[in-house]
Amino acid sequence: MRNYVITIARGFGSGGKDIGTRLGKELGIPCYERQILTMASDQSGIDESVFVETDEQLRGKYLANFLRRMPVSGVVEPMLRDFTSDVNVFNLQAEIIRSLACTQSCIIIGKCADDILREFSNVISIYIEAPRAACVKSIMEKMHVSEKRANYLIHTTDKYRAKYYSYYTSGKDWTNPTNYDLVLNSDRIGRERCVQLIKEYVKIRFDE
Repeated sequence: MRNYVITIARGFGSGGKDIGTRLGKELGIPCYERQILTMASDQSGIDESVFVETDEQLRGKYLANFLRRMPVSGVVEPMLRDFTSDVNVFNLQAEIIRSLACTQSCIIIGKCADDILREFSNVISIYIEAPRAACVKSIMEKMHVSEKRANYLIHTTDKYRAKYYSYYTSGKDWTNPTNYDLVLNSDRIGRERCVQLIKEYVKIRFDE
């Protein structure tokens, strides 16, 4: 089989990153999330903190212009003022994601990867979600925070991820099931069975 890519979009607290990490180990392929920020920083020379600041979220001026401005395509030259703009930072990451899809099998968490790679035939896109109560419990245990704090983190994180996704996909809904090959409830079948289900889908999709 040629190389393939699995993209995972996830609700905060649903275990999407954990599932992606486990899946990578099972399949013997790398799982990228924060690493994409480092790669884009190394390639562009822009400080990694800029990529962290815009990681799946819009900075203030972009929120204000959300309905009026859509992103340009392509990466601008380093000497131009917009080199560190949110749009250019996104496009630098998109270049990394497309390069990965052309050269290796891997898993990519978040980053609008499903839409960036929508024209690629070797991509499987997954959306993972769970009921709020399950997400709250997961965040409380993982981050050692109160129930109130966990609810706040889930609300704010999912909100800025949704706005980020809509902005860079020309208004698409992040939770729309038609964006994905599979939509999984990680609480209903458990994270390990999510891994096994995705593995089976890879075999079916690519006739392995």
